[in-house]
Amino acid sequence: MTYNIVIPARMKSTRLPGKPLMDIAGKPMIVRVAERAKLTGASRIVVATDHPQIVDACEREGVEAVLTQESHPTGTDRIAEVCQKLHFEEDEIVVNIQGDEPLIPPSVVDRVASLLAQKPGCAIATAAHPIATVEDFLNPNVVKVELNALGEAMTFTRAPTPWPRDAFRAGPPYELPERFRALHHIGLYAYRARFLRAFSELPPAPIEQTESLEQLRALWNGERIAVLVLEQELPAGVDTESDLERVREVYARGNLPL
Repeated sequence: MTYNIVIPARMKSTRLPGKPLMDIAGKPMIVRVAERAKLTGASRIVVATDHPQIVDACEREGVEAVLTQESHPTGTDRIAEVCQKLHFEEDEIVVNIQGDEPLIPPSVVDRVASLLAQKPGCAIATAAHPIATVEDFLNPNVVKVELNALGEAMTFTRAPTPWPRDAFRAGPPYELPERFRALHHIGLYAYRARFLRAFSELPPAPIEQTESLEQLRALWNGERIAVLVLEQELPAGVDTESDLERVREVYARGNLPL
């Protein structure tokens, strides 16, 4: 199996402007993400960015980068432009690694790409892991996914699901019952190139707009999404200064996840 990785990187992050160029152990964050990608089985790794400085930083370190339009509303649209520019074939698999994930385990990236290769009826593959605490279960920032018998997504939601009716009947404080399973969706995606080309033309789904979850557009329009269920959660990405310091400490220790 061969596949490609495209890493979208935007300069104007809301919480950390200039985030892709922030230093981690002597190199820009976006380069560190690309280095993680190079440990996978991907045949080609490309950074998709809206800023020439990010292109320059990548090229200095031997990382391929493509300058895209600034106006893309989502990272998926940015990846789609790269697919067009690089003439990816319709059935080529393209994995989206976010540009703020310098601790992404390469083995998980390979597993998500492999899952999509094994599921010819699916346009997308993604990942999830079990939710361990009632706080995460009730947290709207923790996106949940419900699966069908084929291991494919039925829906994504910010709401707590499935709702353990009997265990929660008495009201708060809540405790998750034994053998209860809810899944936290992880924003790691593998796509078929044909879907990426079609994505921006698909009409937004009402539920997508309500939940602010763009993956619901694919389900709304009849596409199938395979889900890899991981045994444990992945290392968090970088959204804040404290996240950045945490990642720098991991690199200083040298114990990066595989």
